[in-house]
Formats: sequence, C-alpha cells, structure tokens
Amino acid sequence: MAFKVAIVGRPNVGKSTLFNRLVGRRIALVDNTPGVTRDRRVHPARLHDLRFDVIDTAGLAEAAAPTLEGRMRAQTEQAVEEADLVIFMIDARSGLMPDDHTFAEVVRRKGKPVVVVANKTDVRGTDAGVVEGWQLGLGEPVGLSAEHGQGMVELRDAIAASIDESVETSPEAVGADAGDEALVGEDIDPDSEEPEIDPEKPIRIAVVGRPNVGKSTLINALIGEERMLTGPEAGITRDSISIDWKWRDRKIKLFDTAGMRRKARVQEKLEKLSVAEALRAIRFAEIVIVVFDATMPFEKQDLQIADLVLREGRAPVMAFNKWDLIEDRRETLEDLHEKTERLLPQARGMGAVPVSAETGRGLDKLIGAAVETHAVWNRRVPTGPLNRWLERATAHHPPPAVAGRRLKIRYMTQIKTRPPGFVVSCSRPEAMPQSYIRYLTNGLRETFNIFGVPIRIALRTSENPYAKRARSKRN
Repeated sequence: MAFKVAIVGRPNVGKSTLFNRLVGRRIALVDNTPGVTRDRRVHPARLHDLRFDVIDTAGLAEAAAPTLEGRMRAQTEQAVEEADLVIFMIDARSGLMPDDHTFAEVVRRKGKPVVVVANKTDVRGTDAGVVEGWQLGLGEPVGLSAEHGQGMVELRDAIAASIDESVETSPEAVGADAGDEALVGEDIDPDSEEPEIDPEKPIRIAVVGRPNVGKSTLINALIGEERMLTGPEAGITRDSISIDWKWRDRKIKLFDTAGMRRKARVQEKLEKLSVAEALRAIRFAEIVIVVFDATMPFEKQDLQIADLVLREGRAPVMAFNKWDLIEDRRETLEDLHEKTERLLPQARGMGAVPVSAETGRGLDKLIGAAVETHAVWNRRVPTGPLNRWLERATAHHPPPAVAGRRLKIRYMTQIKTRPPGFVVSCSRPEAMPQSYIRYLTNGLRETFNIFGVPIRIALRTSENPYAKRARSKRN
C-alpha cells in the first residue's frame, strides 16, 4: 500500500519548502515569516523511485489549546497520527533549540518511524548543526537544503530504510508520477469546450468570501471533520487547501481559500500571496460558493467578490451563513432574495441558500444547488430551437434603428459552454445597443432555463464577398 509522510518541526525551519520540493511544484506558501502554514495540506509526492503522500503541517509551538497556536499544534498532531513516517525537521544554521527537544519527545511518544532532517545546510558552518541532531535520540540526522535540492538522495535512502519493504515496492507506492496530478485549475481550460458532464470527474468547488464569514467552518461541516483550522480570529486561512469529498456518490473537490479584503487594505506580502491563491482558485474552479455573513450581507466587498466570480465566467452560488443568528428568518430571506436579484443582475436566478455551518442547517441544499448550477453551466442549446426562438424574439421586439438604418439580425449559434457562450450574426455589430443585448440575454434565460450563470453574447458580421470588388472599382 502507499504510505504517508508528515513533515513537522518548529516554525520557519523550511517544512513548506521541503513539501514543495517533494511535490515538485510550488503550491504551499513560503515566506521568511514564522508560522505561514496553518492548515495541514496533503499531496502526492515523489522522491526518486519512492511515491507517497506528503503532509505539510504548521510549526509546532508551546501554546494553550484554545489559542490559535494551540489549534495549529492540534492539527499537526493529527497529521502525525495519520502518517506512517515522520520527517522531523530542524534548522542546521541555528542548531537545536529547547523546543526541538520538547517536540522530539512528542513525536517519540507517537511511536512512528522518524527521519531527522537538518535543513539549510547550503552555507558554511552548518556541520555542527547537523551533528547536534543526534542529541534528539531519533536516529542519524540527514543534512539537506530543501531550497536548493541538496541531500535529497540521502533523504530518499533514510525514508526507504524506515519504511517496510512491502510498502516501498508496492504498485500503489511506485505508481503514477505525482507530477501528473494537476494543481488548482491545471486540468481545466476556462475557454475549453466540454458539452457533456463526466459523472466520474470531480466537480471543483471553491469556497470564497470576506474574512471571518465562516468558509473553513462551512467546509468542516460539509465533510464532517475538523479538517480546516477555524476560530474567532479573522484571516486564519492562508493557503488554498483542496479536499476530496463525496456527496450522494458524486465526487467533489472542495477548495478552502483565504478571506479577501478590499485591495486597498491588503498591504502585507503574505496576505497578497494568500489573496493571489484565492483568485487562482476562483479562476479555475467550476462552481464558486460565495459565503456571505447573513447578519451583515451585501457589503461592498461581498458584491465585488461575486462580480469577480461572474466576470471570470464561473458558476456562482450564494451561501448566507450564520443563519442560526437570524431571528425573523422569513422576512430576512425574502429581503436577501430581492437584494440578490437587484444587486447582482448579471446572473439572474442564481442559487441563494441560507445555511448555518455551526448547526449544519441547509448544507445539503447548498451542495444540491451547486450541482444543479453546474449542469446549467454546462448546458448546450441546439441551433434549431435557438434560431426559432431568435426569430420570435426579433419579431416581437425588432432591433432598433441607428442613424436611420435598422439593424438586421441573421442567426445565432452557441459556440461554447462553461459558461454558455453565443454568437449573433448581424449587420453593424458596433452599433448594437447594450439594452438589446440584455433583452436577448434575458430571453435566453427564460426560454432555455439558463438561470444563475453568466451568459456571453458576441456580435459579428458576415463578410460581404462583393465589398472588396466594389472598392477596387472605385480605386
């Protein structure tokens, strides 16, 4: 069977850098600031001939359980419980610290095989720091530089020696290259044509919103475990973490993202990196659940996030979280639906579901709305019914005359899905008023039931074969 490796150690010893090295891609945020990683992240990894799942963890720190650092430590201890082998990382430049001895004892009590790694050996004078690793009593330390890839052969040998021979040589352990697994969106072309939904392919759902609206709590409630770090503090999530899940036998890949504040308020480098990850998750998701705080909905940032989702052509679903705090629920729900239609007219009829991540209310309905929206986002309208509708629509409300000349619409065809995109052949596309394009868009929604997703309409004119001949005669 395949095995799992957890990377643990003090903050800022290079755990995420080694994680990225083993994965073969820069997917974990890396910065000189201690404590960048907070949630545990699992990803297939490759080290020469070894294949395994590697877990990136938060830095171990002495802290009380209710604090953020205490909850981060609990996540790390959970990763050690899940792992078959632990890479205990120290900093060879600074040498052993008191916390290293404390946490080595924590790892020793778990009874898992341990490989001690002394990182940052790419500079002179670090040999003493590597030798100090013997004092932990966890075996021979391996000196390496995760940033520059030095010492990876030695690390491979140490891992192979610590894992059962049957695990190392099993088909699962030496199967497909971990680099073949795509990151967020690398298996999706936003402009691609995919008319049919593959039921075996996971639906990619990103959960986005302002800080502290309950995104991570919502994901934990959906999957039924404390997978994401949560708490009253705003901005806990930094990385975009992916989680594989099933809903009614339908495969789902959930992406938790960092809260997005107004651009003017984002000053720190680390927050900019977190927001960039969230924007990437939006661009390459299929469905985007925009989480609102039901007690303070439709703030300016909420609308900007929803508008961004629509401009990227993703299929949005509104989740009004913290519904358990609302007293007059019927009146509030009517008000929320009215404001959704009025403030976000770009995708009329989009799913808007009241939920409570704390109590679990409305979560099944929320995912049901996401799956239905996914089907609409992939919908294709046959050309015959489309042009019969276009003929009736233009007869009922003909295009206006511009500069004394009436615009002519010849035909319409759908050129893509994800989201639905149409091309209208007409005379003088540059003169077509936006009001008439909105009329056609609304008609498409109502006639072919394309509610809740953005619709793209492009105008073009057919080439006149006699235009060049006429110009040549005049010349």
